[in-house]
Parts: sequence; structure tokens; C-alpha cells
Amino acid sequence: MKSLKTYSIPFTGLKLGKHVFEYDITDDFFSEFEYSLVKKANLKCVVELEKQETMLILNFDIKGTVNVACDTCLAEFPKYLEITEQQIARFSEEDITDDDEIITLGKNDHEIDIAGLIYEYVTVAVPFINNCSDAGDDRECDTEMLDKLKKLQANDEQEEKADPRWDALKKLK
Repeated sequence: MKSLKTYSIPFTGLKLGKHVFEYDITDDFFSEFEYSLVKKANLKCVVELEKQETMLILNFDIKGTVNVACDTCLAEFPKYLEITEQQIARFSEEDITDDDEIITLGKNDHEIDIAGLIYEYVTVAVPFINNCSDAGDDRECDTEMLDKLKKLQANDEQEEKADPRWDALKKLK
């Protein structure tokens, strides 16, 4: 988790106004998260932090590619993502935990950790179902793998028909 320390923004020394921070999000970033669905990535994250008297407004702009597996043929391909999100963090002396959309910062907080936010935004942006045709470069599924899958599927059906126990059970009807 030491490498995620670079994704903490110290806001106490910043003047009021807008500040821009840039991060390269690669495989090392996602390897820090134990059960990450994303393993390989090449993303550029630009965070615009607007510091105000009572709050911080964080605007995230994340662009780049993550490697995903095709759900049909299991081939890996890069999927382009373009993410824009906003997060608000307010300064408050009281600890309010019932608001999930706003981060509350206390008087002892001097930096805000954005690694979890970046991880969440990228993970949610990856499509649930991926196909080679979604790659955008006229990519087609791996025909060799599709042939192997069809062959395995045909073998399962043949074994099912050849099992005499099922025939005996069908006679009981």
C-alpha cells in the first residue's frame, strides 16, 4: 500500500482556487487491490481540485485503456475508457457517516486519499460483458478457440445420450 501514498493530495498548504494533479494509472496501481478485476491498464488521470472555504470539489478525468477478456472466446483486448466524475469533500467538526456521496474531513485531516476513488471509478466503468467486436478495430473472436469450445460442447451432448442410467429412469414414466 506504500505505492498508493502518491495518490494522497495534501490540501492544507494549498491556496483557495483550482489546482491540477496528474497521475499515471498502470498495472502496479491495480496490483495493490487484492481482488481487482482489472489487471492491466494504461490510464491517465487528471484531477482538478477546487479548494473553497468549506469544501473541496474534485473533478476526475480518466482516459486510457484497460485489458479485458472477451466473454465468447476468452481473448484479451484493450478496452478504451473515458471517465468523468465529481466528488465533494466538506470540512466539518462533527462526524457524519450517513451521507455516502460527500466525504467529511475533520480538523485533523490534512490530505485526501483518492486511490480508492480512482479504483472505484475505473472498476465501475469496465463493461460487465465484453466481446471482441467491442474493441473498435474490426477485431473478431478467435476462431481456433471457438472451434475448441464447439468440440467440447458436442462431446458433452454425446456423453449425455450414451448414459444408460438416464434411459432406465425415462422408462419409469
